[in-house]
Amino acid sequence: MDKLQVAYEFCENVIKENSKTFYRAFSFLPSSQKRAVWAIYAFCRRVDDIIDESAHPKREILQFEQEYALFKKGRFVDDPMWMALTDVFQCFDMDEQAFDDMIKGQKMDLCKNRYDTVEEMVDYSYHVASTVGLMLLPVLAPGKETELREGAIQLGLAMQITNILRDIGEDLMKGRIYLPKEKFIQHHYSMKEFLHYEVNERFISMWEELAKMAEDSYEQAMETVELYPEYSRIPVKGAAFLYRAILDEIRNKGYNVFKQRNFVTDHIKERIMASL
Repeated sequence: MDKLQVAYEFCENVIKENSKTFYRAFSFLPSSQKRAVWAIYAFCRRVDDIIDESAHPKREILQFEQEYALFKKGRFVDDPMWMALTDVFQCFDMDEQAFDDMIKGQKMDLCKNRYDTVEEMVDYSYHVASTVGLMLLPVLAPGKETELREGAIQLGLAMQITNILRDIGEDLMKGRIYLPKEKFIQHHYSMKEFLHYEVNERFISMWEELAKMAEDSYEQAMETVELYPEYSRIPVKGAAFLYRAILDEIRNKGYNVFKQRNFVTDHIKERIMASL
């Protein structure tokens, strides 16, 4: 087994262990595209884990950025993720700016833990999630990046807002509140209620307004999905539908986002994928 194959298998294990939803959705791609998705996911996961899991995130993200600078200059970095990503950049016309912006977005968590406006939340969501869609476009729809750019951005926004609405309790444990302060005020839901995990009509009203934003973005993303090549159309639809289903699972569980993590069961995932 050559080193590049080992590198890609390393990346496959990263996505398999951390996101069964994405691994399932993109398993239908042709081999070269599928491997590229694994490598891109491993890059994103590495940055995310540095910010969220490291005891010294500022030091480690600086080291990561130094490695990334070497990578962009074509310098060898002895790491399976960088090795696989080098091959991806050689095989596909990648959007380097999207990778830069994604790192910028993850670093926002080091200096900001509260968002005042929807506009600020959307800007954060663009940087940490829409950028991933832009990274994937040259792999999933080569030559159609311009036509599909806005749809990829909207799908990223939809997924990140879904993440925010799902992970409210987990984020609060980390000292982060992504729900915009202006929405607390608009729906007359107090920070005291929030910190006491109160799920009442005002909380649900605020949650549902943001869920509607996410669902509108899913709809906008699907308006151009038929422009994807046939081999990637179902994976993109699958990722969108599987993620969107999280919102309904939260509703079905009584909006219990403070004390449990809501997820889509394997049975529902299979049913959604079979419907495509």
